[in-house]
Amino acid sequence: MNTQKATLLLADGTVFSGTLIGAPGTNGGEICFNTGMTGYQEIYTDPSYTGQIVVTTTSHIGNYGVHPDEVESAAPCVAGIVVNSFSEVFSRLDASGSLQDYLVSAGITGIADIDTRKLVRHLRDAGAMNAIISSEFEGNLEGLKQKLAEVPDMNGLELSSKVCTQEPFFFGDPSAAIKVACLDFGIKTNILRNLASRGVYCKVYPAKTTLAEMETWSPQGYFLSNGPGDPAVMDYAVDTVKDVLATGKPVFGICLGHQLLASAVGVGTYKMHHGHRGLNHPIKNLVTGKSEITSQNHGFNVVREDAESNAEVEITHVHLNDNTVAGIKLKNRPAFSVQYHPESSPGPHDSRYLFDDFISLITKN
Repeated sequence: MNTQKATLLLADGTVFSGTLIGAPGTNGGEICFNTGMTGYQEIYTDPSYTGQIVVTTTSHIGNYGVHPDEVESAAPCVAGIVVNSFSEVFSRLDASGSLQDYLVSAGITGIADIDTRKLVRHLRDAGAMNAIISSEFEGNLEGLKQKLAEVPDMNGLELSSKVCTQEPFFFGDPSAAIKVACLDFGIKTNILRNLASRGVYCKVYPAKTTLAEMETWSPQGYFLSNGPGDPAVMDYAVDTVKDVLATGKPVFGICLGHQLLASAVGVGTYKMHHGHRGLNHPIKNLVTGKSEITSQNHGFNVVREDAESNAEVEITHVHLNDNTVAGIKLKNRPAFSVQYHPESSPGPHDSRYLFDDFISLITKN
């Protein structure tokens, strides 16, 4: 095991000292925590975590290695990781390698051997903030503070156009009966798997693609993906969603896609105190009256008062912990969205019916 020291510095001056994991270096971003008990590889490769340092609250990380089938994008997207107990030894027989080697190859710097319970309690009270992990500034806290000051604030940060595909690509069976155009704001691979397994042929487009370009493929529906950054500065995407809605074709949005759909009909968004990230978030479906345990990863949300007062919007799902909006549908158009991850990678499968609802909406239209 590596014994090189590392330092975690938070924007409010809080300092944690621990052991370096991953690649030596200095990486900064907004620090957040995920309460999931498993699925670290899926979490680290989720493009929605771009620009963020992720604290995992489960104690042991790395113990089952990494596997090529458990990625949500081509490489880890996180700015850094913070763990309690890190294992370079892995026990799963079909693992392709260690998490340590995986992080090193991706240039991800992390820190281990710190009190993550204390850190998470602090973030719950103080809220999300910028932080920096470094193995290079031992004994030079002032120098590390100067580096931290250079890290951009997530508020007002546009990241989707940087993490999305730069060229359109296809996913699924070309002979499938249904064609869906997917706007990639940081899409997770398991979303595409869920669509393809339901007889959908997907064409994934870069975030700034126009409706006119997508319409040349003649899709029967549109999907708005998850992704990182602040939806309030994504006017280009909101304008495209407005154009998509004008076609009358079915629309399904997840996470950032949910926020963009809401923005397109005049519902505002806001930055949350510390966000929702984990695998056990309780949601109530107001249409069916049933509850779902869901996988979530978001630091922004839609303004509930705006949604309630908007004649075009019906709130379909609410978060049972804090009563925030977790899903909407439009009353006069075939469009709906949720603020969580029904593709559940990682996480429970309670909400995968939403993909079936999307297919049904396309079939009916």
